[in-house]
Amino acid sequence: MTSADVLVDAFSRIQGAVHESVAGLDEEALAQRIDPESNSIAWLLWHLARVQDDHIADVAETEQVWLVQNWAARFALPLDEEDTGYGHDSDQVESVRATGELLTGYYDAVHEQTLRFVTGLDDADLDEIIDASWSPPVTLGVRLVSVIADDLQHAGQAALLNGFLRRTR
Repeated sequence: MTSADVLVDAFSRIQGAVHESVAGLDEEALAQRIDPESNSIAWLLWHLARVQDDHIADVAETEQVWLVQNWAARFALPLDEEDTGYGHDSDQVESVRATGELLTGYYDAVHEQTLRFVTGLDDADLDEIIDASWSPPVTLGVRLVSVIADDLQHAGQAALLNGFLRRTR
């Protein structure tokens, strides 16, 4: 396996987890929160897709699919178009509502752009410093692993919520 193959596999596992997390739930259930300070499945999946879209677009020097493929308008959220969900308060989390089809459609578009980028990488590319403001400086490889780790954490949270909601309905 090449490094690019490992990245494709990791991002493909995220895609599978995103799809599994919406299975069997309608828009109301996807927006349900187990307490007033928790995140909903809709928010978790929207957020992980937004962060991946933002970070991949940055390192690939492309536009975010959120903007260029009109996903912001399709979601019609009462948030700034550039918002990724980082630091959201309870009201902002509550405002993120979407169907499973919309959530998976957006993630699939982000996934497609991600694969276009990572399939062209080689080991030397992963050593490129992309943010020297950190100590140690952040390489492309570290940034991609960070996105994968964050996405898997949120996808796992969404999967847990899906199981909980399906058993309690």
